[in-house]
Amino acid sequence: MGLRCLLSSRASGETWTIQEKRESTNCVDSFKVKVVQSYLEGVDWGLGQLREARAELREVSHDMHKVNLESRKNSEEVTTLETLREASVNHHQLFAAVSNLPRLYRVRSMVLETERLVESRRLLEAHARLMELERWQDEVLLQLQGARGSSATGLTSEDEELVRNYFSGVGRLVDALAKELWAVVGSGLTHSRQNPTPFVSAVRIVEREEALDQIFLEERRSTLGHNTPMPPGRPRCWRDRFFKVMEEAVSARFRSVSYLHTQGPGLASHLSALQHCIMGDLSTVRHFLEQCVPTHYHLTRAYLRSCHQFLQNHLGLVSGWELEGGEIFAVLNWVLHIYNSSEMMGEPALVAELDIEDMGPLISQEGLEQLQNKYVQKVRKSVSEWMHKALEVELTDWQRDQEPDIDHEGCYHTSLPTIIAQMLEENARVALMISEALRDQTIQMGLYEMENLLSRFRDAIIEFGKEHRRDQTINSNKFYLHYLLACISNCIILKTSTESLQKQLCSFPSNRYSRIPLGPLAALDRAVRKACRLVMDHLLFELQPHLQELLSRTWLDQGDVTSNMCGVLERHCELYNRVRQPCRQRLKEECQWLTVVEYVRALMQKRLVCKSNDERSQLAQRMSQDAQQLRDHLQSMEIDGTIGEVNPTALILALADIINVKDPGMLILEISGLVAKYPDINEEHVSALLDVRGDVPKDVRKSILDFLEQSAPPLPPGYRPIFTEILVPSSSMHFCLPTAKCT
Repeated sequence: MGLRCLLSSRASGETWTIQEKRESTNCVDSFKVKVVQSYLEGVDWGLGQLREARAELREVSHDMHKVNLESRKNSEEVTTLETLREASVNHHQLFAAVSNLPRLYRVRSMVLETERLVESRRLLEAHARLMELERWQDEVLLQLQGARGSSATGLTSEDEELVRNYFSGVGRLVDALAKELWAVVGSGLTHSRQNPTPFVSAVRIVEREEALDQIFLEERRSTLGHNTPMPPGRPRCWRDRFFKVMEEAVSARFRSVSYLHTQGPGLASHLSALQHCIMGDLSTVRHFLEQCVPTHYHLTRAYLRSCHQFLQNHLGLVSGWELEGGEIFAVLNWVLHIYNSSEMMGEPALVAELDIEDMGPLISQEGLEQLQNKYVQKVRKSVSEWMHKALEVELTDWQRDQEPDIDHEGCYHTSLPTIIAQMLEENARVALMISEALRDQTIQMGLYEMENLLSRFRDAIIEFGKEHRRDQTINSNKFYLHYLLACISNCIILKTSTESLQKQLCSFPSNRYSRIPLGPLAALDRAVRKACRLVMDHLLFELQPHLQELLSRTWLDQGDVTSNMCGVLERHCELYNRVRQPCRQRLKEECQWLTVVEYVRALMQKRLVCKSNDERSQLAQRMSQDAQQLRDHLQSMEIDGTIGEVNPTALILALADIINVKDPGMLILEISGLVAKYPDINEEHVSALLDVRGDVPKDVRKSILDFLEQSAPPLPPGYRPIFTEILVPSSSMHFCLPTAKCT
C-alpha cells in the first residue's frame, strides 16, 4: 500500500516537470521572434536614411560643379583686383607722406623752440610742445606700420631707424625737460614758500606723463593693440621718479645741516639743527607742497618716511663713532624722547600719517643697549677720575695747620663727601632723563666706584695714622684727631648718600639687576671702624702717662691721677661732639670703655700688692673714689655709662669690694657674684686679683679657682666681653731663686 502511494506521487511529479519545461521553451521562442522583428524594422529605417543622403549628395555635387565653372570664368577679374590693391597701397603711402610733410618740415623748428622754453623753465608750454612732437612721431610710426601691415611684412627696422633719427631731437628734449623738472622738484622744500608755481607745473607734467603711460599700457593690453610696439621711452614712470627725487632732496638737506661739525662737542647742536630742519621742512610740506599735489600723493607721509629712513642710517653711523658721555647722552635723549615727543613726531596730526612701529626704531634695541653700556663706561671713567682727584684733595686737607670746616650742625667735615654725593646724585638724575634702566645701571656703577674709593680711603686713614705715630714725638700735626673725626663724619654723610641711591635702585620692581651692591656700606663700616680705632689709640696715647701712675704709692696717697685722666677725657669728648650721630655717642662710649679697661689692666699688672688690711682698705677706698669720679665726670659729658648690658665703671667698684673683703673665706661668695655679672672673667684674672690682696691662703685660692673652672657660665646675649680684652702678665716661676739665673 505504501509502495503504491510512493510510485503514484513520483509519476505525478514527473508530469509536472515536463509541462513546466514546455512553457519555458514557448516563452523563449516568442521573445526571440520579437527581437528579430525589431532588428528588421531598424534596418529598414536605416536603409531609407541612406537613400535620402545619397540624393542630397548628388544635389551638392551638382552645385559645386556649377561654382567651379563660375570661378573659372572670374579668374581674369581677380587679376585685375590685385592690380587695384597695389595701387591703393601706393596711394595710401603717398597720402600719408603728403599729410605729414608740413609736420616733418616743422620738427626741427619745434625742437629748437621747445629747447628755449625748457631753458627758460616754461615747463608747461615746453611739455605741451614735446607731447605734440611725440604724437607726430607716433603717428608716423603707426602709419608706416599700417601700410606695411596690409602686405603682411610689418614695419622694417630701416623704417623705424629712419623715423627715430629724424625725431632724435625729441629724445634730447625729454632728457632736458626731465633734468629741469627734477631740479624744480628737488628745490621744492626751499623755494616753494616764495614761489610754488614751478613746483605745481612740475607736478602737472608728472601727472600728464603718468596718464599717458597708463593709456599706452591699456592699449597694449587690449586685443587690437596687442601687436603694436610701445612708443620710444615709454613707460617713463615719472611719478615714481618724483618721490625718489624728493627722498634724495631730503637726504641732501639733512647732510647740509652742520654735517662738518657733527663729531665732537657739536653733536648736540647738530641734532638740534636736524630737529629744526625737519620741523621747518615738514611745515613747508604740510602747508605748501601738500596743496600743490593730488591727495593720493600723501606727500607728508612720504616726507616723514624719507626723514625716518635717513635718520636711521645717519644715527646708525653716529652710534659707531667713539663718542664721549655727553655725546652719547645727547643721542639717547634725542632718539628716545625728543624725536617721539609732541615737538616732533609725537604731534597727533603726524601720528596718523606715520606708524613708527612699521618703520622700525631709529636705533635698534641692541644698538640702544650698546650705547647705554658705552655711556655707563664713560661715566664710570669720569667718576673714577673725579673720585681720585677728590681723595687727593682730601689727603692734602689733612695736612693743613687748621681744624676742619664746621657745618651748620657744628660737625667737622671736608669737601670729599659733598663732591662724591653730588656727583653720584647728578649722574643718577641725568641718567633718569633717558630711562629708569640707565639710571639703575649708573647708580650701580656709582656704588661700585664708591666701594673702591672707600677702600682707598681706609688705606689712606691707616697711612695717616702710621705717619702720625712716627711723628707724634715732635707733634707735627696738631689737628690729627680733628681730621680723624672729620673722616668719621664724612663716612656718615656718604652712608646717607649711599642709602639714598640704594633706595632709588630698589624703588622700581622692574629693576633688571638681580642684586644690589652692598659693598659700599660694608666698606663705609670698615672705614669708620678704623677711624674710631685710631681715635681710641690717640686717646690711649694721651692717657698712657697717667695710666702708668695708677696703682702706685703716689696715686694711693694723693689721687691726682684720676683728675688728670678726667681732664683728658673731657677734652676728647668735647671734640667728639663735632662728630655726627650715631658715631658721636659711640665714641663717647668707647672712651668710657677704654678708660675702664686700661684701669683694670693696670690693676691686673699687680703693680701694688697689699701687705695689711689697712692697705687693702685704702686701695679699695681709692678705687671706689676713682670709679665715682669717673662716673660723675662721664655723666657730665652726657655718657650713659651702660654698654651692651654692662656698666664699665661698676666693674671698678666690684673689684674694690673684693679687695675690701675682710675675711678671705668669704671671697668665694664675692667672686661668684662677680662671675655672674662678668662671665668672661677667667682664672688668671681672679688669680691676679687675689695676688693684689696679698692675704689669700692656698686652700682658699684653690677652692676659688676650682669653682671658676667648674662654673664657666655662657655669655648672655647682648653682653660685651670686657675681660677678654685684658691680658694678665705671666707670673714668675716660684722654683727659681731670685738671685740665680734660670737654666
